Amino acid sequence: MPHPPWLGCVLIFPCFVVLCPAWASYMTNSPTMIVMIGLPARGKTYMSKKLTRYLNWIGVPTKVFNLGQYRREAVKSYKSYDFFRHDNEEAMKIRKQCALVALRDVKVYLKEDGGQIAVFDATNTTRERRDLILGFAKENAFKVFFVESVCDDPEVIAANIMDVKVSSPDYPEQNRERVMEDFLKRIECYKVTYQPLDPDEYDKDMSFIKVINVGCRFLVNRVQDYIQSKIVYYLMNIRVHSHSIYLCRHGESEHNLQGRIGGDSGLSAHGRQFARALRDFIEEQKLPDLKVWTSQLRRTIQTAEELAVPYEQWKILNEIDAGVCEEMTYEMIQDSFPEEFALRDQDKYHYRYPGGESYQDLVQRLEPVIMELERQGNVLVICHQAVMRCLLAYFLDKSAEDLPYLKCPLHEVLKLTPVAYGCKVDRFDLKVEAVNTHRDRPLVRRCNSLYPLYYTLSNTHTRFFIIYDIALGDYSGHWCKVTALSFWNHSEMIGCLSEILHWS
Repeated sequence: MPHPPWLGCVLIFPCFVVLCPAWASYMTNSPTMIVMIGLPARGKTYMSKKLTRYLNWIGVPTKVFNLGQYRREAVKSYKSYDFFRHDNEEAMKIRKQCALVALRDVKVYLKEDGGQIAVFDATNTTRERRDLILGFAKENAFKVFFVESVCDDPEVIAANIMDVKVSSPDYPEQNRERVMEDFLKRIECYKVTYQPLDPDEYDKDMSFIKVINVGCRFLVNRVQDYIQSKIVYYLMNIRVHSHSIYLCRHGESEHNLQGRIGGDSGLSAHGRQFARALRDFIEEQKLPDLKVWTSQLRRTIQTAEELAVPYEQWKILNEIDAGVCEEMTYEMIQDSFPEEFALRDQDKYHYRYPGGESYQDLVQRLEPVIMELERQGNVLVICHQAVMRCLLAYFLDKSAEDLPYLKCPLHEVLKLTPVAYGCKVDRFDLKVEAVNTHRDRPLVRRCNSLYPLYYTLSNTHTRFFIIYDIALGDYSGHWCKVTALSFWNHSEMIGCLSEILHWS
């Protein structure tokens, strides 16, 4: 049965606006497997998780498949490094079976669950294992990009074992000396059969990047497409170092007091008070190497000037462009552009202001900022609500659906400290009064159940027909027809599921 041409979209007539809440990534032309390679304690899982977080943030559905988790499910209790000996035939069979189960799940994710990239996080140190993966990928028409982490610095390896492996489920007693001894022996087991990628002969036709000694050097071979080039770009920018990122919004502005969005107003009296409190806070942190970044808008610059330290102005840190709605209140937008107001509440991440930007646009604009934050030491970013939400979503691994509703109040500082596989967040309320600019998530929901869809329209008497994709992914041709009637005198327009259309 042929699929309707509007598959995966929400069409609203007569507004002639198309939104794609379940949009497919435009960056990949076929599913891709990122296959990690390397001895244990070389940062493979660290890179896997960071890379997955980054790809999901830029809109490419990505998931990690960690073979260690499959092995722990198959073997409930870990005894010692003997399990990883190459001559332990029973263990070798279990490990191979775990790999096959994981590859099966990769296939389901990429072919049935809408995934675009699967990160296969395992040692994959032998050509036999890599050939197995290549054969699987060829059979399923998946592209493969290898990421090999090579490290011969004993201090880095020991630090990784202490930072990560001590808290691993393999070592519930967390005895540091025993963990170090056993894990070093585990590494020796893998060294016996380790076959690094050979860029000159055996693997010269493969697509891969070698990351040598935690980013000191790189070797890149045969990048196939745009998304692989972005993966390379990202991996060449991340650094494993101790630092903190401080995020805050500008001090309260005159437009904040008036409930207006956008614009370029200056600080209010409370906003200037916050700038002084921020100066005292930063001085207490004792960060002599601190860098300060602002946007090019007055309210962030005025906030930074109180710090009495050098600061850099970044145009790409400017607030989201509200287009024709700049300097309007939400009430004004609702009265002047009721359809636009309703559409933004329906899908705030993808909705683009007429003549302006969407949160999706903003994420793409902020990508260079993320790269620089990954490379830098301690940084204070004085920015805006939408910008701070986007940056925070990256570090906290928040979905596109949740991103536009992250709470970033005025006059609060967030300290983000990268840790092993995530980010520690400390919040500091500087105790300066400010208005609340947060808008909660509206009641509008896209679903295939009988949830009402609320719109508030004024001076309108129109019948709208809204065709909704069934949320649970039923593409058999069954479609919901939602009719919504609006009435005079600012009454609510409530959409109800009324009938099932059969596409034929």
